[in-house]
Amino acid sequence: MSEQQAQLADLETTLLADIAAASDEQAIEAVRVAALGKKGSVSEKLKTLGSMSAEERQVMGPAINGLKDRVGEALSIRKASLRDAAIETRLAAEKVDVTLPVRQPPAERGRIHPISQIIDEIAAIFGDMGFAIAEGPDIETDHYNFTALNFPEGHPAREMHDTFFFQPDEKGERKVLRTHTSPVQIRTMETQKPPIRIVIPGKTYRQDSDATHSPMFHQLEGLVIDKSANVANMKWVLEEFCKAFFEVPNVKMRFRPSFFPFTEPSMEVDIQCDRSRPGEVRFGEGSDWMEILGCGMVHPNVLRHGGLDPDEYQGFAWGMGIDRIAMLKYGMPDLRAFFDADVRWLSHYGFRPLDMPTLFGGLSS
Repeated sequence: MSEQQAQLADLETTLLADIAAASDEQAIEAVRVAALGKKGSVSEKLKTLGSMSAEERQVMGPAINGLKDRVGEALSIRKASLRDAAIETRLAAEKVDVTLPVRQPPAERGRIHPISQIIDEIAAIFGDMGFAIAEGPDIETDHYNFTALNFPEGHPAREMHDTFFFQPDEKGERKVLRTHTSPVQIRTMETQKPPIRIVIPGKTYRQDSDATHSPMFHQLEGLVIDKSANVANMKWVLEEFCKAFFEVPNVKMRFRPSFFPFTEPSMEVDIQCDRSRPGEVRFGEGSDWMEILGCGMVHPNVLRHGGLDPDEYQGFAWGMGIDRIAMLKYGMPDLRAFFDADVRWLSHYGFRPLDMPTLFGGLSS
């Protein structure tokens, strides 16, 4: 055996030992590059064939290429073995118990908050009657929140105990967190010509907190302005809404005289109900009554502040608490839980996100 052949034998022994010692796929790749890469030990041997004589090439050519083939085969076998071992290790570490129940996807686990559900129901009902949805800012000026709505100076609603006031600005004016959604009535009259048919769901703020009141709550306002709008139209709209919302075929409503600065005449509305069962209210039956909203014909002063002539136009408006009608419809005992962010409460009272409320399929189905 020549010296060159002896060197090849030693190199083969070393490479096969390195291949056998490789513990993972990364290590075996390092051995492959060191042996068969561009500057690998076997590749360097192949480069020497060009400087050999014809006789030497006849002997060393087959010897070096044979070494290359044997090393390549050993690398392939070891790499396959390491890959199989890695898969077995991963399978052992990532066992799946197929007897466990399948987890619900997010669309099934998630829940729509009752307030969002109620607003969707309101939009579906009034949209079917030809109303549009209107919105306005939560932070209002004294003009839009009080003056334009015919609240006289010194009215109790302007006082600190009821309204959240901001610090005076550079002009000395104090903004407020709106105490009702009624300012949107004025903003709509300023920008839209009659006929106007809008409903205004949104957040409102007052300094009050107990089981049925919250410093921040949701209110629904409705407004119709036309040349012939009247109390009979208003009664029909409210009756149709209550029938659709509470999902009953008939309702009896009682209109009582009241006072609101922005309507004249003003009325409070009671709806017939049955409260004989503890913790349950059923509408459309029974002999009891429950107040659910306030309404009336829009005051001429409010029309003037909205830029309309009360001798030409008239209208009616109403307002109700969204949180309160949600509590009545779905049997929720405490308003404060609406804002506690308790996932257990939301899981119980919330609605599936893909169950959209429709008039033909049922609002609360």
